[in-house]
Amino acid sequence: MPAARSKAKTPPTAPIRTISFVSLGCPKNLVDSEKMLGLLAEAGLSPVSASVTGGDDFTGADAVVVNTCGFLEASKDESLSIIKEAIAAKERGEVKRVVVAGCLVQRHRAKMLEWAPGIDAMVGVFDRDRIVEAVKGKGGERAEAESPHKYWIAGNALVAAGERGMKTVGLTVNGKDGNGIGYFEDDSARLRLTPRHYAYLRVSEGCNQNCAFCTIPSIRGKMRSKPVERIVGEARELLLDGAFELLLIGQDTTSYGNDIGYAPGLPGLLRELARAAKETSGAAWLRLMYAYPSNFGDDVVDAFGELAANGPLLPYLDIPLQHASDRVLHLMRRNVTRAKQADVVTKLRGRVPGMAIRTTFISGFPGETEDDHKQLLDFIGEMRFENVGVFEYSREEGTVAGTMEADPALAVPDEVKARRRDEVMELQQKIVFERNAAIAGAFDEKNPRDNAGRVRARTADILIDAPLRVQGRKTAGVSRGGSLYQGRTTAQAPQVDGVTFVQSREKLAPGELVRCAVVGWDGYDLVAKPVAEFDAAVPLRVLR
Repeated sequence: MPAARSKAKTPPTAPIRTISFVSLGCPKNLVDSEKMLGLLAEAGLSPVSASVTGGDDFTGADAVVVNTCGFLEASKDESLSIIKEAIAAKERGEVKRVVVAGCLVQRHRAKMLEWAPGIDAMVGVFDRDRIVEAVKGKGGERAEAESPHKYWIAGNALVAAGERGMKTVGLTVNGKDGNGIGYFEDDSARLRLTPRHYAYLRVSEGCNQNCAFCTIPSIRGKMRSKPVERIVGEARELLLDGAFELLLIGQDTTSYGNDIGYAPGLPGLLRELARAAKETSGAAWLRLMYAYPSNFGDDVVDAFGELAANGPLLPYLDIPLQHASDRVLHLMRRNVTRAKQADVVTKLRGRVPGMAIRTTFISGFPGETEDDHKQLLDFIGEMRFENVGVFEYSREEGTVAGTMEADPALAVPDEVKARRRDEVMELQQKIVFERNAAIAGAFDEKNPRDNAGRVRARTADILIDAPLRVQGRKTAGVSRGGSLYQGRTTAQAPQVDGVTFVQSREKLAPGELVRCAVVGWDGYDLVAKPVAEFDAAVPLRVLR
C-alpha cells in the first residue's frame, strides 16, 4: 500500500500570500464572496483551489476563508463542519490562519468561538471590506487587547456607515420611509465565481417583510436599495467582462426603491437596466429573481409586458409564494392572500407570451392542517408553475414560527412534513413531465422539415453553459454524431431549474446562444438540436 501523501506545512512566521476561499449559501452570499476575493486579489493575495467535499484539503493555502450561511440549522451545520476542517488543517501546520465571514457570524457572533475556538478572525455581513485586514492578521478595532481573536461585526448598516466616516444624520435603516441609508457598499470589481457568461447583480440587501419563519431581517437588516446609477454601472461592467445573462437578486426585489425614495421603483430600474444592456452589448438576458407577491402591482406587470417584448428582460420570474392557504399565509405573516397570488400569476401570463414562473413552498409549517395542504395542492394544480421547489419547515431559533413549532398542538410531525412535501413534488413532477412531453411531441423525427423548409418542432434560443463528457452510459440526448452540451432556455435559471441538453455536430462554446429545436425530453430536462443542423437524411435518435 503506498504511503499517504504528506502535505507541506506552512512556516508559522511566513507572510500570508495564498488563500483558499469557501463560499456557502445563496447567490447573495456568492456576490459577497466574489467581492471579498476581489479585494484580496487587489491586495496581492492569490486564491488557490480547495477540496472540502472529500476531506479537508487546503493544500497550497496560507489562509482559509469560509463565507458562511446561517439561514437554516442545516446551513449552520455545514458551515461549522468546514470551519472545523480548516481549523484541523491549521493545527497540523498546513495553513496559518482561519477567517470566518458571513451570515453565521452575524447571527451567532457570541457563540462562534465556543463552537470553533480555533477561528482567528471573524467578519460580519456589513464589514466585508475588512477582509484583507482579517486575512493578513491586522488588529481589529473591536478586539479586546488581550484576545488573539480579531473581529469586525457591525450591528447594522447605520453603524457600519458611521464607522467609515459617512454622514448618517437623518438617515435610517427602517426600510420603508424613503430616508434610508441605502446600500452604500461597493459590489464592483469582483473576482467572479460563476461562469463568464452569467453573473448575479445585487439590486438591494435586507428585507422589509416580517415573515414568521425567516431570520434574514435579523441578519441582513431591513431593505437597503442600491442607487440606480450604481446598479447600471455594475451591469455595464459585468457585460463588458463577458456576461450575457444578469440575474437580478435581493431579498425582496419587488420593493426596490421604497427605502431611498426612488419613485419609479422596480419598473424604473428594469427600464434603466434594459437601456444600459442594449447600449453596452446590444443583446443580453436580464432575469428577475426573489420577487415578493404582496407588492407586485400592475406597474410591474406592465414593465414585464413592455420589456419582455421589446428588450432584454426575460419572460421569467422567480417569486417565492410559500403557501396558498389564506390561513397558513396569515400564520406565516406573508401579508398576501391566495387570490392576490393567483392574480399576479394570471396577469403576467396574460400580458407576457411564454411567461415562465418559478416558486417555492414550505410543507409542514406549524399549524398547517390537511385541509391547508390540500388547498396548496389545488393551487399548484390550477397555476401549473413551470418550476417549483418545496422545503420541509425547519425550526429556526428566534423566529415567531420557531416559538409556534415548540407548541405540540401546532407542530407538524416530521413524517407528515415529509409526506406532504413528497405529494407536492409528485404533483409538480406530473405537471412538468406533461409539459415537456407536449413540447417535445411537436417534433416530427421522420419528417423534420416541412415543404417550406421549416423545422417541425418547438424552437428556442439555448444559452450554452458547458460541454459534457459522456462515457459508456445511457444519457438523455446522446446519439450518433456530434457532442453533447448543457444549456438553458429562457425558462431555466442556472442552478435551480431543469436544463436543456444540446447535441451538435459543430463545436459550441459556453456563453453561445444557439437557435435549437426541441427533439426530446428526459424528466425535468429537455433535449434539443441546433436548427441549422437539421436535414432529412440524418434524423436524431434520442435514447430513452
